[in-house]
Amino acid sequence: MQPYELPLSAAAEAIRARQLSPVELADSVLQRVERVEPHLRAYVAVTAEQARRAAREAEDEIAAGRHRGPLHGIPMALKDLIDVAGVPTSASSRVRDGHRARADSTVAARLSAAGALLIGKTHTHEFAYGLTTPQTGNAWDTGRVAGGSSGGSAVAVAAGTATFGLGTDTGGSIRVPAALNGVVGLKPTYGLVPRHGVTSLSWSLDHVGPLTRTVEDAALVLTALAGHDPRDPASLTTPATDYRPAIGTDLTGLRVGVPRNYYFEHVDVEVEAAVRCAIDQLAALGAHLVDVEIPMTRYIQATQWGLMVPEATAYHERTLRTVPELYQADVRVLLEAGELMPAGDYLRAQRARTLMRREWARMLREVDLIAAPAVPATAVKAGQETITWADGTVENVSDAYVRLSSPANITGVPALTVPVALDAAGLPIGMQLLGRPLAESVLLRAGHAYQQTRPAPTLAPAV
Repeated sequence: MQPYELPLSAAAEAIRARQLSPVELADSVLQRVERVEPHLRAYVAVTAEQARRAAREAEDEIAAGRHRGPLHGIPMALKDLIDVAGVPTSASSRVRDGHRARADSTVAARLSAAGALLIGKTHTHEFAYGLTTPQTGNAWDTGRVAGGSSGGSAVAVAAGTATFGLGTDTGGSIRVPAALNGVVGLKPTYGLVPRHGVTSLSWSLDHVGPLTRTVEDAALVLTALAGHDPRDPASLTTPATDYRPAIGTDLTGLRVGVPRNYYFEHVDVEVEAAVRCAIDQLAALGAHLVDVEIPMTRYIQATQWGLMVPEATAYHERTLRTVPELYQADVRVLLEAGELMPAGDYLRAQRARTLMRREWARMLREVDLIAAPAVPATAVKAGQETITWADGTVENVSDAYVRLSSPANITGVPALTVPVALDAAGLPIGMQLLGRPLAESVLLRAGHAYQQTRPAPTLAPAV
């Protein structure tokens, strides 16, 4: 096995045991980038010299006995919304040409302090306003969509051009590409991970979180990221926690909610079968399955769009009026639509979210987590605009992908996507676990226990 193939936890242990050096790992990952990046186009920019310099510094520190922890010497990819001092933050948009960050974002600073090495900045659907990331090819089939908006980070992790990545999630933008590329994606509780220095799409829905190859890896990254920052008004004052899940597969006593509505409606038959099989595996590990009714389902998509569209337009108000021609057509249409949305609609969406949070809290008192599909279909072909379901219903691709992920953004609850199978075309299928606010440890425990019953994760074979 080449160093770039190692999941984070395995690479960290090898570095700690002095069996692998950060320089060897960084060189292996950068060589992988050179081989496959022309096919995948996951990166906006690769910071190779910066990564090699940081790897040498990490190697020297570790040799001198100053080992900082499991992220020390580990290569990472950051979505190109996340500021790193001196490095461009383009948001994959011509609007940001020439923009260079003056200071680190909170998350970049925390990962740097933990010793992680920046390999580069990854593509996003322009300003995170979409679910496909059209610049980037899927790691398993480059003729299919990568998912979005954190498609670049998901593809980099799936292809071995980064050991872990960071993304943002406003309606599913971590979990959708994670599911479509066969990696783990975690959207933490709203406010758990600070967003200072991260370009916003919709301030009341935005989250920052990790994309990794294993659940254990996601826990390691979350441990470094979480914690209060007063520069983010929504940042929670939650005490620091070590999220690493306990070793073992016993889930006895865990109550897993299985939705009887919404999450299994208009879902591909292979996706449903694979996710239900994974849920049965949770039961085989000791979990107790409980039927649950998802509340207020008729309002979910209207609430998501009712919040996101005006907030996004408000953020882009100046540039939308001064340089509208620099936006991609699909994003410009959405931003201009936000200018036409009445204030009353936005307020009604706020009220609906308040009611939805209350009803979800009531539902989650009956179970410890909910298990469901992450997305209703695997990766569609690039350029495909609609999905036709078995009953003849035609749905826009972005609407389909966001439909099962947006409830966690509206309510702010944590959600974890775990790969569970491949469909007949060899494309990944993901299961989503959702829990109570600040119950990341419960989700990580369940996801880790499930993964321990599966073969070790492998890199995507497409390239």
